[in-house]
Amino acid sequence: MDMQMNFVRKLPVPKELKKQFPLGDEVRKIKEERDVIIKNIFEGKDNRFFLVIGPCSADNEEAVLDYMGRLVKVQEKVKDKIFIIPRVYTNKPRTKGTGYKGMLHQPNPQKDEDMLAGIIAIREMHTRVVKETGFTCAEEMLYPENHRYLSDLLAYVAIGARSVEDQFHRMVASGVGIPVGMKNPTSGDISVMMNSITAAQAKQKFLYRGWEVTTEGNPLAHAILRGYVDAYGRSHSNYHYEDLQNLIENYAISKLENPAVIVDCNHANSDKKYMEQIRIAKDVLHSCHVSSDIRNIVKGLMIESYIEDGAQSIGDGIYGKSITDPCLGWTKTEKLIFEIADAL
Repeated sequence: MDMQMNFVRKLPVPKELKKQFPLGDEVRKIKEERDVIIKNIFEGKDNRFFLVIGPCSADNEEAVLDYMGRLVKVQEKVKDKIFIIPRVYTNKPRTKGTGYKGMLHQPNPQKDEDMLAGIIAIREMHTRVVKETGFTCAEEMLYPENHRYLSDLLAYVAIGARSVEDQFHRMVASGVGIPVGMKNPTSGDISVMMNSITAAQAKQKFLYRGWEVTTEGNPLAHAILRGYVDAYGRSHSNYHYEDLQNLIENYAISKLENPAVIVDCNHANSDKKYMEQIRIAKDVLHSCHVSSDIRNIVKGLMIESYIEDGAQSIGDGIYGKSITDPCLGWTKTEKLIFEIADAL
């Protein structure tokens, strides 16, 4: 008996989509310039602080562009201290496999899934962000084979807590050519994350999109601390001073290149209580002031933020409000960014 899958239609390969929706020289130049700055920050040649910030899921192009337009004005005011990489996450992991899986699956969250419309929609939205704001953005690499639909646009990639143990994600991360943040797994086992960074920094040879490929390894693969969940389903944080010192010790043993961590202020660190992100951000900055070793390794923060506070159900129709995890609204976000800049 053959596989029980219906092959609906063959989708364009990334090369075809890139030809159909090409980038202009201006967009390419912006990406190249930003890639150099980002690399310098991870290598310690530039001491600016990263903020990987934006909606939990980029579900509505107009609201996302509105948010990015606001964000770029704030970036201009804090550019000496902070370098912003906006979150434009179009693939959403679903723990139970059901529900809204992001714009890649559903360009319109209230309509059926449409993968062809999805790959076009995410490419066009990312392109618009670069053209209209000069930002190149962050994505979660949920499906490694889909990365190449956006590979000429992205500034940063995160590997989620449930993907970080997967061999394929680790190998693809070794060849994406931009910084890749490896989240600690949901169990909180730091050794899993460190092994993942080691694999991503190593040279690899594997099968990718029907090709045998080799990579040189990614020296900008690094840690993301996002908290964890215990055997009883309770959230525990791992952003505290002691957690960061422990990570420094793990890095020292591992002999990895460019030791770095981005602290995710939401998820299990905040128990998804979005307002806690403000306090957590300040707590991490306090640890940076207490210890120069921590300041050297903490390259930035990840914050979930949108136009309106909180979250809504699909169909509620509130403009700029998350339909996935609750986010910090714009007014609080703007205030927090200025407070972070003042504290650096």
